[in-house]
Amino acid sequence: MELARARYVVVEGPIGVGKTSLARLLGMHLQADLLLEAPEDNPFLPQFYQDMARYALPTQLNFLFQRVDQIRPLSQADLFGRATVSDFLFDKDPLFARLNLSDDEFALYEKIYTHLKPQAAVPDLVIYLQAKTETLVERVARRGSPIEQGISETYLARLADAYSRFFYRYDEAPLLIVNSDALNFVDNPDHLHVLLQHIGDMRGRREFFNVAGA
Repeated sequence: MELARARYVVVEGPIGVGKTSLARLLGMHLQADLLLEAPEDNPFLPQFYQDMARYALPTQLNFLFQRVDQIRPLSQADLFGRATVSDFLFDKDPLFARLNLSDDEFALYEKIYTHLKPQAAVPDLVIYLQAKTETLVERVARRGSPIEQGISETYLARLADAYSRFFYRYDEAPLLIVNSDALNFVDNPDHLHVLLQHIGDMRGRREFFNVAGA
């Protein structure tokens, strides 16, 4: 795959896996526009991590509308304009909804999601970063975000499992699954270089990237 010709690239993965950091690096490499999640703009998120059952629905709907507003312009993007690199995939939104909402809440959410989904552009490439739960816990603790202090190890484990299940079935766009446990794209430029090389060598719609002992 010739990455330079991609117009819309998405980096995805569970909380703490490093998707925003990689998205920023890819954005610089491609001289692309960045489209990043803005959890700080969701007024329900801090309460959600303290009382998930009570705040799951407003938190989820706020993110859903925020995400569709962010990606809607990509459907009319200029083919000769700048590319876009994003740190979220609209299609994964139901993953969080199914994980956190009651059955009745999810039924309501699903009706709204189904109505909004046609407005979402399909990426040219999705990079899914996966990592062990202990890696996610360590990375979340290291970055010290006040909003994330209420996230439990149990929740991160459930989330990582939900991501694995989601991407096991995902086939709407070319997908590169990356084991990021031993990778540090920010502090080790060689890791980014090897990843870019692997993307350039991609021939199928679904491939795996794993550097043992990187």
